[in-house]
Amino acid sequence: VLHFGTHAALEFMPGKQVGKTAECWPLRLIGDLPNYYLYAANNPSEGLIAKRRSGATLVSYLTPPVTRAELYQGLQELNDSVNRWRSQQDEAPEVRDELAALIQTQGEALDLCTAEPVWTHACEAEVETLRRDLLELEETLIPYGLHVVGEAPQRPERADMLAAIAAASHGIELSAEQSLEIIDDTVSDALRAQLQAADSAVGNDTLEGAEADTGAQKTLEHLRETAIALGNNRELDALIHALDGRFVAPAPGGDLLRTTDILPTGRNLHGFDPFRLPSLFAMRDGRRQTQALLDRHSQGGNDLPQSIALVLWGSDNMKNEGGPIAQALALLGAEPRVDGYGRISGARLLPLEEVGRPRIDVVITLSGIFRDLLPLQTRMLAEAALLAASADEPTEMNFVRKHALAYQAEHGCDMETAALRVFSNAEGAYGSNVNLLVDNSRWEDESELADTYQNRKCFAYGADGKAAAQADLLGSMLSDVQMAYQNLDSVEVGITSLDQYFDTLGGISRAVKRARGEDVPVYISDQTTGSGKVRTLSEQVALETRTRVLNPKWYESVLEHGFEGVRQIESHVTNTMGWSATTGQVAPWVYQKMSETFILDETMRERLASLNPHSAVKVVHR
Repeated sequence: VLHFGTHAALEFMPGKQVGKTAECWPLRLIGDLPNYYLYAANNPSEGLIAKRRSGATLVSYLTPPVTRAELYQGLQELNDSVNRWRSQQDEAPEVRDELAALIQTQGEALDLCTAEPVWTHACEAEVETLRRDLLELEETLIPYGLHVVGEAPQRPERADMLAAIAAASHGIELSAEQSLEIIDDTVSDALRAQLQAADSAVGNDTLEGAEADTGAQKTLEHLRETAIALGNNRELDALIHALDGRFVAPAPGGDLLRTTDILPTGRNLHGFDPFRLPSLFAMRDGRRQTQALLDRHSQGGNDLPQSIALVLWGSDNMKNEGGPIAQALALLGAEPRVDGYGRISGARLLPLEEVGRPRIDVVITLSGIFRDLLPLQTRMLAEAALLAASADEPTEMNFVRKHALAYQAEHGCDMETAALRVFSNAEGAYGSNVNLLVDNSRWEDESELADTYQNRKCFAYGADGKAAAQADLLGSMLSDVQMAYQNLDSVEVGITSLDQYFDTLGGISRAVKRARGEDVPVYISDQTTGSGKVRTLSEQVALETRTRVLNPKWYESVLEHGFEGVRQIESHVTNTMGWSATTGQVAPWVYQKMSETFILDETMRERLASLNPHSAVKVVHR
């Protein structure tokens, strides 16, 4: 059997997670057939499920190339006006007033600023904010087209990918010409000097002569090897090799920008050491990312939240050494407990003096993949919540204990029950099914979405790893939640690319609104570039809409692939509607601009209909 992923249904059929028997559907269906699986190299978490539950041998394939979004149409014209403003500082106030009015008009037409109050020559701060927004749009990385199995990216695409890898892995900004120098092995002295300067900037500035050259040379060799691997695609050869019953070499999985060891593709993805997750680096970074989240929340005039809803996925944690897990522990004021061999064996609380703020209550919802692949971490998070709830600390400095004691007094339960904070599906079940209701338009009102989410995700996992339905407890904890968030860790996909994002984060946001009677802020912690950036949900949807769906560079690149390209566009439109259904935090202009681009433009509408009538009709209906 040859499965084309990612992913199929076989490995997610009912049955045990380990030690399958003849009663388990994956085993009953596959029998003794060899199972080969063409799988995305950036998705090791779901790939491991296919290995464990269906005996699959994975053959990895490359994800689409990435490139800068760049500016287009009105965005480029607005950028020209902003650049003119910055270059004409000495002009008379009347001239500056006129230019400020033009910039405001252009920005308002693109929904990047408001029409009131009217801008004048004194609006330096407003124009600077607009400049930064345009720079973010221009430099955001987006997938370019789709990957064709067995085909290497074209030369310009390889140059773009190499530049992105250099920035993500080495902190080096390469131009297209410099990337081509590395690809062609014609590196100039200027580029060598730039690499050496970058090496000095990251802490090797005390080295001299040959030693200083060594770091730069290693960087150059790494980029050169990566360039060669990008241009040498053997996926189809590897697939035939596997079908011949021959050995498929192992390889790690992950995002190419961070883990170039996934190259060359066409290899069998393997996993990780669960006893080292989260890593020490992830714990340090988790504390920093958590503070960034709290700072962003306070910028909106909000107090320190007492309770936060956090969504954890298995894929995010496997790619980032357990970074999102570390964030959950940081909010609780806890860290992993390790045994004498350095292996994670549970959780321990940090002193309040070290935490530096009250312990924040965290309602953690896990994907089914996380639950299956990371049972040790599931127990660790549950133990951390129990330890926090049981700590003899003032409730004004320990919101976990505050809410647990209140629930215990109201329901007469034990502390172990009142302290349950880790929720997921029942064993063998996946997803909240909110995405299915939205995709099929099979819901009448918002309460149906909240009911579906809560019924599917109400199984609480304790420190012993056992699950039990706790719908009342989940509802009570959600009524205390003051904000919700999830991490975004991949350039290849965004929150409007996959329906699982609004299925999980959107689903819990809708359940929180039903429990509280009001909306709460929803944040996305974008970990794809630099040190990360926290955005509101509406900001993230706007960014992805402008850099992808409305960007001719993106939609023309996917339409080159015909039928599948139209489906990609329809998927973004449907997922955006999913965010509206679950959160109501999508700006109206998003739908107006998508309608103008794909529906009201008769030529584009006919083009979509000729390539994929089914998806084109769905775009119109949305």
